[in-house]
Amino acid sequence: MGVSGSGKSAVASEVAHQLHAAFLDGDFLHPRCNIEKMASGQPLNDDDRKPWLQALNDAAFAMQRTNKVSLIVCSALKKHYRDLLREGNPNLSFIYLKGDFDVIENRLKARKGHFFKTQMLVTQFETLQEPGADETDVLVVDIDQPLEGVVASTIEVIKKGNK
Repeated sequence: MGVSGSGKSAVASEVAHQLHAAFLDGDFLHPRCNIEKMASGQPLNDDDRKPWLQALNDAAFAMQRTNKVSLIVCSALKKHYRDLLREGNPNLSFIYLKGDFDVIENRLKARKGHFFKTQMLVTQFETLQEPGADETDVLVVDIDQPLEGVVASTIEVIKKGNK
């Protein structure tokens, strides 16, 4: 979980490769209307996200039945969204790729071929509800390091979390 530009897809893809885990980029489950809305520079609202979150919930349910470790990339910015994903998925954990605005903005500016507009980062940070102490299933990884370091830190927290 994390805002756009935090490295969710790149990190999860490499972690899945190294752990021989299942991987799904949640962006591919967005309905066409959501992608078009974001491409036009408009942020999604809770109603826009509802069918997407349900599709992610269903994917998590299916993947955890057949895989020891499965990785699904999604922003999960609000606690309410994380709660929706938890429904019926008792073994679900979140990995929060945490970084500050400047680090992430620079990454977004360098990105090619992604529908996300840099100016929407402000909206994402405003929407972000940092996981609280009550969300014990959220593992935090600092992204202010090279990709290889973020991947290694992520694998470390997954291994600690699976004990």
